[in-house]
Amino acid sequence: MNSIRSVRILLAIIAGLIVSVALPSHIRSQQRKDVEKEINALLARMTLEEKLGQLQQLDGEANGNFRPEHRELARKGLLGSTLNVRGAVRTNELQRIAVKQSRLKIPMLFGFDVIHGYRTIFPVALGEASSWDPAVAERSASVAAAEARSAGVHWTFAPMVDIARDARWGRIVEGSGEDPYLGSMMARARVRGFQGRDYSAPDKVLACAKHWVAYGAAEAGRDYNTTDMSEGTLRQVYFPPFRAAVDEGVGTLMSAFNDLNGVPSSANPFTLTKVLRGEWKFDGFVVSDYTSVQELIQHGLAANEQDAAQLALNAGVDMEMVSRLYSKHGAELLRTGQLSQATIDEAVRRVLRIKFRLGLFEHPYADESRERSVILSPANVAAAREIAARSIVLLKDERETLPLKKNVKSIAVIGPLADDRQDVLGSWTGDGNVADAVTLLAGIKAKVSPETKISYAKGCDINGDSTVGIDEAVRAARESDVVIAALGESAAMSGEASSRSSLDLPGRQLDLLKALHATGKPVVVVLMNGRPLTINWTAEKSPSILETWFAGTQAGNAIADVLFGDVNPGGKLPVTFPRNVGQEPLYYNHMNTGRPPDANNKYTSKYLDVPWMPLFPFGYGLSYTQFRLSNLQVSAQRISPDGRLTVSVELENVGPRTGDEVVQLYIRDVAASVTRPVKELKGFQRVTLRAGEKRRLEFTLTAEHLGFYNRDLRFVVEPGEFKVMVGNSSADPHELEASFQVQK
Repeated sequence: MNSIRSVRILLAIIAGLIVSVALPSHIRSQQRKDVEKEINALLARMTLEEKLGQLQQLDGEANGNFRPEHRELARKGLLGSTLNVRGAVRTNELQRIAVKQSRLKIPMLFGFDVIHGYRTIFPVALGEASSWDPAVAERSASVAAAEARSAGVHWTFAPMVDIARDARWGRIVEGSGEDPYLGSMMARARVRGFQGRDYSAPDKVLACAKHWVAYGAAEAGRDYNTTDMSEGTLRQVYFPPFRAAVDEGVGTLMSAFNDLNGVPSSANPFTLTKVLRGEWKFDGFVVSDYTSVQELIQHGLAANEQDAAQLALNAGVDMEMVSRLYSKHGAELLRTGQLSQATIDEAVRRVLRIKFRLGLFEHPYADESRERSVILSPANVAAAREIAARSIVLLKDERETLPLKKNVKSIAVIGPLADDRQDVLGSWTGDGNVADAVTLLAGIKAKVSPETKISYAKGCDINGDSTVGIDEAVRAARESDVVIAALGESAAMSGEASSRSSLDLPGRQLDLLKALHATGKPVVVVLMNGRPLTINWTAEKSPSILETWFAGTQAGNAIADVLFGDVNPGGKLPVTFPRNVGQEPLYYNHMNTGRPPDANNKYTSKYLDVPWMPLFPFGYGLSYTQFRLSNLQVSAQRISPDGRLTVSVELENVGPRTGDEVVQLYIRDVAASVTRPVKELKGFQRVTLRAGEKRRLEFTLTAEHLGFYNRDLRFVVEPGEFKVMVGNSSADPHELEASFQVQK
């Protein structure tokens, strides 16, 4: 037994070296074979009950404790993983039972939803995507991984890489917005941040790309609802961020709740096996979403529990989260031939492979001394503040109200979100603690001169019909030089099971804002929300608007940094803001139609009662300085289908202060065998320039950027004209344009 254990330890080390050391390919190949031999040896010794146990994940208590039954299941080797069990002492206690008392001593895998931070909470993913800076996403995921691993967590159910084009859908807050290119860049970055080069490292965790697939396209934006779309749209819009995560080495994927073209995602052999394993060669494992295997019965795909179990496992869902149909019915399904031994063994092999790569056979326990020093460290808190500020989008600054002066005589801080610790953290807050959160009011107080008078009034609730507090807010506004109004949604209004049929400011917040404007004082609106909102009156009347999303633990300090000019905002919207909920789903990279919108022609594609254009377009965001793009050049007028093209442009800061601009490159395939979008993002760079500084930027376009799936669903680059557009948003009126030809 000791010799077997020694071999396991050696092979676990090897598994890590495969990722972390640049060894010759023939050596890496042999090491992989050795790991697979060890896995096969384990499989040969496992009972069917133990195998099915490896495919079972059960949830712990909300406070991080494991449940009493977990002890006995771990002792018998019948529990492969837990959800929500955390804290180094707790995980070590349960792990010792699995490793020291079970027959085969296979370690357990501890999972937890570390979505945008463990204890140090960063901006929600949609907010972080507003940074248009993959390095930011990688950094925050890296901090989250270090904190989580120190607390005994091996596995996070992130990143969520669903493309979301409908702001009604609550889980839009958890992803990177509407665009597959931006989403792919952020997916790669977050996988790198969570896993690093070797996720057996003591400061890294196993990542999980979710929700596979098209969950973000739920009909009417209603969570868990049906999705129905062409395979071409799947491959060109919804697959790319998942493919990017797989190419980056993500260890696991999570199957989605939704029905996809009549086959629920958690029992869909096309997506789970043909595409994921067959085409993309993914060799990690797939975990179901919470009870999604059991929900196959409600979908109407499975007649009963046995049917649900065999449909999911045969399709390619390896681990069952929370429901227990695999372990309950696996033996009978095997006996009756509805499941094969090979199918069960392959699922177990995938789970064990990841446990080896995590280093759990060598280092099954968390170092309990690290937890206190790593979690909420000064460096982590500083990172949260910096990243939150980098994610803020300046939507309007018409009268140059911003940045505010720190010695302003008096400020009224108004609104239901102005002094709210809970909501600034957003949804899915890991082990975040409201006591750690800095509110906007606190951040402003810490920023301004001691002589500045600060008045605070809540004004109204986030939701509800009461207007009792509005008079108090108006009095505070009248007695102040400037008003900062913190408005938006509660954290619970976005996230899972939080779809909305209205995108307006909820409750009486708009009434509050109108009353504040009536005082004649300059009003700066600070939005806190998890989705695009319809804020037409606000956008028309308010001189300055900051979109801050739910900015996390350091929200108040970060927002104050931007309000008072210590940070020049440089974020851009990763999702389109509609004028009316009736425009949803709304996204920039739409097809042109045969009758594109024309204000002078009724019989074109538009609305009678609202402009067809968005309120704020994808990629939009302002700065306290100004930039100018010029001298767009392409390296060739003609390239072959497999050729490369360099696009270059000059960016100059023509304003008064240092600032960031996100230069965005879009293309359009003018005529193709299937219709193509009016424009598609294919490159971006966030650049910091001093006042007066000029820099030439370069982008490279290849077949990867120019190709698409044709009528036969083959990825091709077709000959013809391509337009290149470079600007500061998807609707920049001053964008530069060039063209080139692809020729055989």
